[in-house]
Amino acid sequence: MIVIQYTTAGCHLCEQALALLEETSKINDINIKLVEIGDDDNLVNQFGVHIPVVEFPDQQRLYWPFDLTELNQKIQEQSSSYT
Repeated sequence: MIVIQYTTAGCHLCEQALALLEETSKINDINIKLVEIGDDDNLVNQFGVHIPVVEFPDQQRLYWPFDLTELNQKIQEQSSSYT
């Protein structure tokens, strides 16, 4: 499963969110795709004040703040939807 994290350079909250994604990737079969919003004006308009945002295959999103428990729960929900 590909999980997208919308991020931008110098965002310490984005770094924290990525650390959670990397932690959950140790127990869940996910690939993390980082999308730099600063490269796209539309993404800046959409996510600029909300990052970090994690997007799942069904396009549901998890907005910061979230923790490892919430992230794992969402990934498990997504996994059961696609099996």
